[in-house]
Amino acid sequence: MDSHELGTNGPVVSRIGLGCMGMSDFYGPADEAESIATIHAALDSGITLLDTGDFYGIGHNELLIRKALRARERDDAYIQVKFGAQRDPQGTFVGYDARPAAVKTSLAYTLTRLGTDHVDLYQPARLDPDVPIEETVGAISELVQEGYVRHIGLSEMGADKIQRAHEVHPITAVQMEYSLMSRTIEAEILPTVRELGIGVTAYGILSRGLLGSTSTQPPGPGDGRARFPRFQGENLVRNRKLVRPLEAIAEEKGATTAQLAIAWVLSRGGDRHSAHRRAKQATVARGAVRARSRPDRRGAGAHRAGGASRRGRRRKICRGANVRAR
Repeated sequence: MDSHELGTNGPVVSRIGLGCMGMSDFYGPADEAESIATIHAALDSGITLLDTGDFYGIGHNELLIRKALRARERDDAYIQVKFGAQRDPQGTFVGYDARPAAVKTSLAYTLTRLGTDHVDLYQPARLDPDVPIEETVGAISELVQEGYVRHIGLSEMGADKIQRAHEVHPITAVQMEYSLMSRTIEAEILPTVRELGIGVTAYGILSRGLLGSTSTQPPGPGDGRARFPRFQGENLVRNRKLVRPLEAIAEEKGATTAQLAIAWVLSRGGDRHSAHRRAKQATVARGAVRARSRPDRRGAGAHRAGGASRRGRRRKICRGANVRAR
């Protein structure tokens, strides 16, 4: 597995990362044994970046990662954690809190659940409209100085907020959705992070399954994708039609559609991700890296897969991966 520096002066991590959210939340029931096997398969294949959030499964995801890493060395995995989202006992999102005190409290609980003395990258999951980004990042910066956090990231932030945060403390990476079907970050965010030397850990590179093996049927019960317009009614039918040319290119190259979709993101400047949740999908992602190395006669760029297979409650082997901005 290829490894690259995350950002200009960041840590060296695998180009493909493992997004663990679906192992605990949002995509319906998950199998714990399969999830742990997926994490082990990812690490064994050379994937080092694990992406999670303290609100994924209301803490369950961090506990799952702790269990999966129990027999491993701590430095085998680069763990990045999102925080800030507030949920009630039923799992309903009820608010967002990125005040300095909440930042430190959230990290204390995260360290306990993960069973570690530090988090490799800590990032607010969204902008708290009631708290200046400088205050949130300032609080994380103090945790960096105290040794509890190694690097600071941002998630779902605009170019202006990224610049302001970077003035408080160097930002290592920004996590945003990016795929053949979701390219809005190309207008302002990518130019900004490249100028500042910030990496990108892209998620949704398979457009939450549209560029993988998702069928034309709407998401089933318990599948959080049902709330997205891209999966509703005629939108889903139309979007699947848009994928057909990519499927033809994939067949011509002897690759899967997911592998081409991932390889395309990789070709954008050093990205890395994958959207899988099953152990076997780690192999798909590695195939995407190989696909990227083959010439693309159509100039479509390469991709790498991380299939979002609906059947079997996909586990996401990597939803965060990084785009080395350069």
